[in-house]
Amino acid sequence: MMTDPIADLLTRIRNGIHVERPYVDMPSSQMKIRVVEALAREGYVWDHEVVEEEGAPVATLRVNLKYGPNGEKVITHIERVSSPGRRIYVGVADMKEVRQGLGISVLSTSKGVLSNREARKAGVGGELLCQIW
Repeated sequence: MMTDPIADLLTRIRNGIHVERPYVDMPSSQMKIRVVEALAREGYVWDHEVVEEEGAPVATLRVNLKYGPNGEKVITHIERVSSPGRRIYVGVADMKEVRQGLGISVLSTSKGVLSNREARKAGVGGELLCQIW
């Protein structure tokens, strides 16, 4: 059993980008899918797909990683902020810019998993899952 599936997702993305893979595969969950959708909306990954294989106990989530026109990495840093042992919550007034607007935070809010820009626009706070730039 995995204790922190979000950290596993971020580590797989970080490792995939480090070795310049076109995509990474991992066991699927609804929370992982929502985080990847937030990354896709902000332009950090191309897209994702859920692959159902016969005989597999869990579906596979495939995240297509994004690189620049000359192969430069779109994601240069990705880190987990809140963890199962130490949850970090922020209100809409306490949300800070990541790298002066060059990066994003991903939050789990009452309106779903949103980037800090989307959460500020919606006027909601929540659990600060990760930061990316």
